[in-house]
Amino acid sequence: MKKLRGKKHLFIFILSGVLITLLPPHSFLQQDASDYEKRLKRISQQIEQVKAKIKKQEEKKSSVLSRLATVSFQKKLIQNQISLQQVKLKKANEELQTVQQRIDHLNSQMEKEKNSIKKILVCLYKFGKPSFFDYMLRAEEVESLFAESKYLSLLAQYQENIISDYIEILENLKETKEKQKTLKKEIHQLLSQAEQKRKALRAQERKHRALVRKIEQDKRVHQKTLQELKRRAEQLQILIEKLINENVSLPFNIIPLYEKKGKLLWPLEGQVVSKFGLHRHPRFSTITRNKGIEISPSQDKPIIKAVHPGMVVYEDYFHGYGNLIIVDHGLSYYSLYGHCSDFLVNKGDVVNKGEPIAVVGELSSLKGTTLYFELRFKSKPMDPLKWLKKR
Repeated sequence: MKKLRGKKHLFIFILSGVLITLLPPHSFLQQDASDYEKRLKRISQQIEQVKAKIKKQEEKKSSVLSRLATVSFQKKLIQNQISLQQVKLKKANEELQTVQQRIDHLNSQMEKEKNSIKKILVCLYKFGKPSFFDYMLRAEEVESLFAESKYLSLLAQYQENIISDYIEILENLKETKEKQKTLKKEIHQLLSQAEQKRKALRAQERKHRALVRKIEQDKRVHQKTLQELKRRAEQLQILIEKLINENVSLPFNIIPLYEKKGKLLWPLEGQVVSKFGLHRHPRFSTITRNKGIEISPSQDKPIIKAVHPGMVVYEDYFHGYGNLIIVDHGLSYYSLYGHCSDFLVNKGDVVNKGEPIAVVGELSSLKGTTLYFELRFKSKPMDPLKWLKKR
């Protein structure tokens, strides 16, 4: 009887150990994909908008500015496509990391299940699979028989559960490894596609530089470009006059811009590469009049900021000026920001001094990545360098 009780205690001890080692699988937190979906949707919309602009420009192939704009839009399209791939790549990499954590977890669970099965096998071996009659002969009391039968029933039931759990983990591990394989293939394809896009972008950049050189060096093309720019400037004048006539009521207390002459915040950190006023071409001796200035951005400083509080009254592509923002500062004062790459505000937005409104770009620019900046009182352009802070 002591021997039987010893086995009974051993069995209880082993069964308890087995139950402790069977831990429920961890619940892994899946990253909310909504943020990625929003970003992907936004970039996809930008891609469609750029495609529409390319199609519109291709209808004006005889125009030098249209060809220049088309090349710039092609570059922007490829840049947006690269951005889209980068978001997809980041999403895939994070999913791959989550899958790898899941694989590590499942492998750990499998080791625990293996140990549990080993303990069950040891327990069954020590009991030697005794028959019901053997227990009847060795049991001194009926309670002992029921107790032993209870533990044996628990063991049999638990044995089935643990084997079932082990098989389930094996299936999960197989499915997870297949997902890992699929994600690795997707990442490889995205990296390959991104490299192809970067090559296409470099080709468009060469095309853009070649067209700009032709405008600078071919007198006929140069003069044609100047004529187009003059027409665009006249159209911009009409737009400004239209905005003045609309007489928009600003939803804030106006700080008169004329009080800030010589104190305005710079719209962009960088070097002035083209000043206000008359300019003579060094090769063709043609005279042009700049109604604003052009600023080349400092390295890693691409953000354009509002120079004074106001409201955005225009935010769109304007032929000859690229992506253009016009801010109404009240009392018929306006600031204009051209050649933008991306808008950070919308028409109707109220902006404060120093608030980011756009990213600098090169759309319709003959000087590469620059900001074209104008200040106007009514429809008359003013020299921005007399209004911006001295530096």
